[in-house]
Amino acid sequence: MELVLVVMLVALIEYMVFAGLVGRARAQYGVHAPATTGHPQFERVYRVHQNTLEALIVFIPALLAFACYLSFAWAAGLGVAFIIARGIYAVSYIRAPEKRGPGAGLTGVVNIVLVLGGLWGLGKHLLG
Repeated sequence: MELVLVVMLVALIEYMVFAGLVGRARAQYGVHAPATTGHPQFERVYRVHQNTLEALIVFIPALLAFACYLSFAWAAGLGVAFIIARGIYAVSYIRAPEKRGPGAGLTGVVNIVLVLGGLWGLGKHLLG
């Protein structure tokens, strides 16, 4: 379980890095809080941060359920895939938003597998 927790914490560190990028973009492009629009490049960085938060809301509980009721090792591996997918998503979206598809798609697949796997494992546990 420790490896799963390490992966989860690394995902949260990635999210915090994205938050730092938003702060830097605010200063660089003169977008003062509480504004969330202004310069298009700022908006890209901001959307990466917000979209990652939206993905984390599914990822964290699904990761833990999958780990507890199906497989620690597979949960950790899927967690690493999530982190890589968010990195791909971030770089792609910031460079060219129309190319964010692969990172977004992989994130979605990982989250679906974690949710369904966690649900399956929990169901087996409850019925078993």
